[in-house]
Amino acid sequence: MIYIGAEVIISPLGDTAEDNWEVLSENRSGIALAPAVGFNKEDIHLSKITGLNGPLRFQRLVIKALAVLKERIDASILASDRTMVLISSTKGALDDYLRDPFSETCAAVMHAFNLAHLPVVISNACISGVLTLNVAGNMVEAGQYDHVIVIGCDVVSDFVLYGFQSLFAVSDKPCAPFDAGRNGITLGEGCGAALVSGTQSVFKHKPLELLTGTSANDANHISGPSRTGEGLVRSVLKTLRYNDVLGDEIDFISAHGTGTIFNDEMESIAFGSLNLSHIPLNSLKGYFGHTLGAAGVIETAVCMQMMRKSMLVRSLGYRDAGTSQPLNIILENEPKKLRTILKTASGFGGGNASLMIRDL
Repeated sequence: MIYIGAEVIISPLGDTAEDNWEVLSENRSGIALAPAVGFNKEDIHLSKITGLNGPLRFQRLVIKALAVLKERIDASILASDRTMVLISSTKGALDDYLRDPFSETCAAVMHAFNLAHLPVVISNACISGVLTLNVAGNMVEAGQYDHVIVIGCDVVSDFVLYGFQSLFAVSDKPCAPFDAGRNGITLGEGCGAALVSGTQSVFKHKPLELLTGTSANDANHISGPSRTGEGLVRSVLKTLRYNDVLGDEIDFISAHGTGTIFNDEMESIAFGSLNLSHIPLNSLKGYFGHTLGAAGVIETAVCMQMMRKSMLVRSLGYRDAGTSQPLNIILENEPKKLRTILKTASGFGGGNASLMIRDL
């Protein structure tokens, strides 16, 4: 069995998973209007961490997340040569080191925690977080490492914001995933972390089971999602079959749900093709914004909190159905015992990934 636990979330909503959960359960968002930050000095809605200013923002977040996680596990495993750290990110410390935004952070993390191995970075657009958790599960299952710590982190930068503006993909209001009035993403920043291990005893609190998932690329377009959802369909089908799980066993879907016209439509078509449209579903982007390479880790950590608290959280920003295929969007917080959760992600370049979390 592959275990996952000791989850950490650092975001505009708080510095621990529990702090974030408290705010999420009250349906409060970290998104706020930031004045004059756009390419033409437009006011833009962003989800930014208060006080995270100056140099080395990315590095400081990664180190902070690992320090919090260290308190939740048997800390002696950090220095073991049977432990690996994986960092999931799209752009890393781009503002600090334009030509190499990851090396300095990896070296700093290795030194700060006396790691036996230099952390490895996995960067595959917006599926990076889910993909990295799957790589961690595969490493443990194959016996390559006993423990793999996954840290997903990204910060808001001019480069990323201006890039999405150039694609006309930034919403002029807080993002509204799957809603009829949605018109783009809201960028966010944050850091999530979790330990993936084959040993239950290294967790100070009860872990959950990671049903390691799969990825699939639809090769549709460098930035546009497939119109048919075929890549997401293939990924979820492979994940279900690999873990011998039936679709009706899934209690909740944490969708990617960026709030763009094409992404949300693609996901609705994919979930319809998978006969999963009836399963309760939300997007967490209305709370955190789109945290890019951190999203899959942060949102999986929220899924774990939802499972621990036995509660479904409403999909913030959703009011009216805005996709061609019906979805069972969660409209209000609802107590519910959750045994199996499906997490999906889709991203630039045609990438799609999925995994499942199961209560023990």
